[in-house]
Amino acid sequence: MVPHKTARGAAALDRLKCFEGIPHPFDRKKRMVIPAALKVLRLRPERKFCRLGDLSSLFGWKHQELIQRLEGQRKVKSEAFHKKKVAVTRARAESVKKVKVSA
Repeated sequence: MVPHKTARGAAALDRLKCFEGIPHPFDRKKRMVIPAALKVLRLRPERKFCRLGDLSSLFGWKHQELIQRLEGQRKVKSEAFHKKKVAVTRARAESVKKVKVSA
């Protein structure tokens, strides 16, 4: 809970940024897994949990299918980008091996 009626809480809410999916500048960045934030490690097995998208759709949010479709498109593009990057890296490593450097 954020004390939204105080100046400190209002400033905190002004700094808060929420996105649906992964926004443009961050979709090309390398993604990392933070082990300390994993649900499996943070929650005990008997605890209940919910996802924000499921909760939002229960309360009237109507864009869940759209976000799932866009996320699917993003994943296809991301996979193609990753395959191309791996191929370029592999080709560069092979070309470095072929080149003889004389000192």
